[in-house]
Amino acid sequence: MMDSKELITVENINLPGQTTRINAAKYWAMRAAFLRVLPDSAPGLTQKEIREGVIEHLPDSLFPGGKTAGWWAKTVQLDLEAKRLVLREEVKPLRWHKI
Repeated sequence: MMDSKELITVENINLPGQTTRINAAKYWAMRAAFLRVLPDSAPGLTQKEIREGVIEHLPDSLFPGGKTAGWWAKTVQLDLEAKRLVLREEVKPLRWHKI
């Protein structure tokens, strides 16, 4: 198990060059859940579908009752977009899938 105080640096597709340090254990748990629910191709999932889908794959020890899961899902989504691991489709509502 990862130290709860360990931090990881994440990127944001909307703010190129800017990074933020966040809790590594929560990041890796959300990243695993996020990539587990995200499809490999279009049509991807909406933000709401992603938020709802990741909940069952998150450890309750880090996200009791899904608390803060929405914020973490968005943070991971923006980081994975910046790293070119997921793609934002140009449709409304917005959808994402793996690259």
